[in-house]
Amino acid sequence: QVQLVESGGGLVQTGGSLRLSCAASGRIFWINDMGWYRQVPGKQRELVAVISSGGSTSYSNSAKGRFTISRDNARNTVYLQMNSLKPEDTAVYYCAADHRSAVAINSVRYWGQGTQVTVSS
Repeated sequence: QVQLVESGGGLVQTGGSLRLSCAASGRIFWINDMGWYRQVPGKQRELVAVISSGGSTSYSNSAKGRFTISRDNARNTVYLQMNSLKPEDTAVYYCAADHRSAVAINSVRYWGQGTQVTVSS
């Protein structure tokens, strides 16, 4: 079992910055992709950014140029630096990690509990 704990959400004004962190713990063997998703009430959860174990990154169009995802494999931690925040970035942000155990072929996705990000206009 793998647990993900997010931190760093909060209230910020338009144009401000926040840095989200997500630490994985538990019986960790290998974590492939780690990513950040967000969700607003009444809408589907959407991908914000993802990073592979080797450091390859991918961003949603809304995140490109403003957000940066990074990870520390030694600490099993992923970060999301969010700059130039806009009111439309307001959402609950969830961390995800694709974990493969020593005896499995496929990965299992684990989710954090979510952290609220609110951007005021």
